[in-house]
Amino acid sequence: MTQTPEASRQPETAAKRQRPVIAIDGPAGAGKSTLAAHLARRFGFLNLETGAMYRALALKAIENDYAFDEEAPLMDLAGRTRITLQPQLEGNRVLLDAIDVSRRIREADVTSAASKISIHPHLRAWMVQQQRALGEAGGVVMEGRDIGTAVFPDAEVKIFLDAAPEVRGNRRYRQATPQSIAASDPNAPQNADRQAPDPLTAEQQRLAEEAIIRELKERDYRDRHRAESPLQPAPDAVILDSTSMTLDEVLTRAEEIVRSHLPREAS
Repeated sequence: MTQTPEASRQPETAAKRQRPVIAIDGPAGAGKSTLAAHLARRFGFLNLETGAMYRALALKAIENDYAFDEEAPLMDLAGRTRITLQPQLEGNRVLLDAIDVSRRIREADVTSAASKISIHPHLRAWMVQQQRALGEAGGVVMEGRDIGTAVFPDAEVKIFLDAAPEVRGNRRYRQATPQSIAASDPNAPQNADRQAPDPLTAEQQRLAEEAIIRELKERDYRDRHRAESPLQPAPDAVILDSTSMTLDEVLTRAEEIVRSHLPREAS
């Protein structure tokens, strides 16, 4: 399937939608997936995580030994790829060519690869067209980097969720298990039976958290400086900075934002 930059034209379907689109954008690690899942449950919408589509294609590129910096081969690969999102109560089940890759696409190598392939303009245009098809009927919460600016610039509700990179990195570090952090470090000491890594020392914990923050800053730079649909708030988006907020405060404030933008009968 070959797509052109025409796929990036703004849709004209807002007036035809029976139910609204809630667009959540923001940098990596801001908590978009958690917020999207909560709002979908709260308002009875489908939760469609568009970032999972980039991850799925990145996984296929890894498995087929494709270079991440060559757009033409990646476009050819995309045309031979079927990505399906099946909304679940707690996120999405992701099928890559009918194979469930929901867990695999969350691993570090896929996350890094997805960030690298997402800078290509024609590939983003291809993804945008797929994403619009998923949400054009409305009644969805879609989260990503450019939902409110490129995918659905006519979304009825737009939230740009942000936080300082140090805060996002700390949250991601605390969410990770000690085993997964230690296992990703080739210098981490191993138990004799090599079944599991030894607990991290305080210094190893500090270095691991710093590494996460460093990678987030690198991803921020790539996302904000890419040629096609750079990461930025839509002009009419509500910016929600969670740097000094608890999770409950973020969820409550987001619900208020959604209600303020929906017709009374829909809220």
